[in-house]
Amino acid sequence: MGRTARCTAVLLSLLVLLLAACSQAPTEAPAAAGTEPGIVRLAYFPNLTHAPALVGVAKGTFQEALGTNVRLNATTFNAGPSLIEALFAGELDIAYIGPNPAINGYVKSNGEALRIIAGATSGGAAFVVRPDAQIAAAADLGGKKLATPQLGNTQDVALRYYLHENGLQTADKGGTVEIIPTQSPDILTLFQQGQIDGAWVPEPWATRLIQEAGGQVFIDERDKWPEGQFVTTHVIVSKPFLDTQPDLVTRFLQAHVDTVQYIGDNPAEAKSLVNAEIERITTKPLPREVLDQAYTTLAFTYDPLASTLFVSAEHAFELGFLGAEKPDLRGIYALDLLNSVLTEKGLASVAAQ
Repeated sequence: MGRTARCTAVLLSLLVLLLAACSQAPTEAPAAAGTEPGIVRLAYFPNLTHAPALVGVAKGTFQEALGTNVRLNATTFNAGPSLIEALFAGELDIAYIGPNPAINGYVKSNGEALRIIAGATSGGAAFVVRPDAQIAAAADLGGKKLATPQLGNTQDVALRYYLHENGLQTADKGGTVEIIPTQSPDILTLFQQGQIDGAWVPEPWATRLIQEAGGQVFIDERDKWPEGQFVTTHVIVSKPFLDTQPDLVTRFLQAHVDTVQYIGDNPAEAKSLVNAEIERITTKPLPREVLDQAYTTLAFTYDPLASTLFVSAEHAFELGFLGAEKPDLRGIYALDLLNSVLTEKGLASVAAQ
């Protein structure tokens, strides 16, 4: 064989090998280098009224539902308005929050910032007063100094509306009742020191004011609502996140429903988990007697109790928190994903009314 023929044979052999290699599909695609897992940014409070969030985080139920490809990034807040500010800033995806901050966020963003996607908690709020403040009736609140967790939060609106419907004015509107928005731990200290006469607060703070500071319940908020049910905490989602990540929202809701059911089926274990989480976040667990008493005022439900939110919105509007024109809240709920989850689990659907 001549030199030219030998070269041609070698080139043909190389070409055959190259074509064979190209025709073999790889058995597994290589992972993209440097790929980061997705993140779901969750917010909630270290309060008993946020027990579904505390339990879901502690048990890993949320993380498990989201999957190994997604990381849950949980952050805690002390009051609703500051949480809404973080959501506005694009720092949060899903959150547990009270009704009035959610309403404010929806109205201020013209319906573009958030949607309510599930309920979480009913009850668990009270107006507690010092016995030596001599408050036996609404008229006795004139000239008193009171506290709420934050201006415009759910308990703040409840207190201001109670004063309003009883013909009393707050100091900022020329009246004699002073309301001091204060973080809940500081409310307890001020109450113990006699620097405030009462406070409208969520659990466990209402029970702590009673057991640790000798307070008396002036109003159990359950007494002001039909059948004692009213929304204290529900789940909201950033609308951009809902629009772009409905699958992740659905997975979260599956875990949320499972968590609510777990709390109902395992009250003792759930209480222990809640208290362990409160200790982890705040460094101090609740005394057992506080935990047990406070729990009697709460009910946990994925039903958003929508009708009670609209009443809260009416109150906030009358107080001037929602602008000059009555807001249209018909689009605030997005319950289709929750109802799909409930249907799959054989549970009754809930309504946005």
